[in-house]
Amino acid sequence: MKKLLTILSLVVAFPAVALAGADGSCGVGSMVFKNQKGIAPQVFAMTTNGFTGQVFAVTSGTSGCSPSGEVSSNWKMAMFIDSNKDQLARDMSVGSGETLASLSHLLGIEAKDQAAFNRLTKDNVARIFTNESVATEQVVASLREVLASDATLSHYQAAL
Repeated sequence: MKKLLTILSLVVAFPAVALAGADGSCGVGSMVFKNQKGIAPQVFAMTTNGFTGQVFAVTSGTSGCSPSGEVSSNWKMAMFIDSNKDQLARDMSVGSGETLASLSHLLGIEAKDQAAFNRLTKDNVARIFTNESVATEQVVASLREVLASDATLSHYQAAL
């Protein structure tokens, strides 16, 4: 019976440890596989996190983890931007459009801030989309910087 309880507790506990930072966004795994793209590095990062004390990293705020308790996921934002990059650049260049409206929805932009967001992206489209083949990660980073530079909209950068 004791053996069964031990096995059961490991089966229940291991996924919780392995999936803390399930996207490999923090912990030793994220540091070992930093800047590598694809499914394999992400899986290896998660697996490494599962075997290297991810709970300690999260609770202590080490290895790129935050003890704030906030779980965030930017993959939807990045996937949206990547799939709509050309149309998003066009919408930002004119300060309106369906793709820009969708992005603002994903960012949680409130109705009272919508016009300011549209104007900010229009004024900074060249800073956000630095060239025709700009990487999605760079678009996200630039958009984060642009939002951070605006006193009214800076709190929305946390969604990126």
